Amino acid sequence: MKIRINRLLRCGLCQNYGVDSKGFHRGLELFNLTHFYDAHEVWEDVWRAAPAAEKKFLQGLIQIAVGLHHHSTGNRVGAKSLLARGGRNLSGYSGDFAGIDLRSLLRGVADCHQALADGHPLPRLPRIEMLGC
Repeated sequence: MKIRINRLLRCGLCQNYGVDSKGFHRGLELFNLTHFYDAHEVWEDVWRAAPAAEKKFLQGLIQIAVGLHHHSTGNRVGAKSLLARGGRNLSGYSGDFAGIDLRSLLRGVADCHQALADGHPLPRLPRIEMLGC
């Protein structure tokens, strides 16, 4: 686990390294296991202590996780709203911010949002993939 966290730091997890990298990484793992509610809980703790420069990015991840959680409980309206807000919050960051493939994540979120808007089942759930830093 320590090697993976250090890799995240080298990839630019945070511009000033003021974010809880262990919590950030744990949230990524939970998200990719589709434990969206738990991912949002972990990331909220990271967000509270984060420097201002990283808060909007973390907020976007949290909103996407909560949106996908809402979908899992049948709340399509809440899911659609939070996926849209999360996507907007992340759209201002570079495609490799924090060492993740943000472009791919945003494409997956947009696909899910569109499916909800059209009243269709969600396509494959988005994942957060690390880039080869």
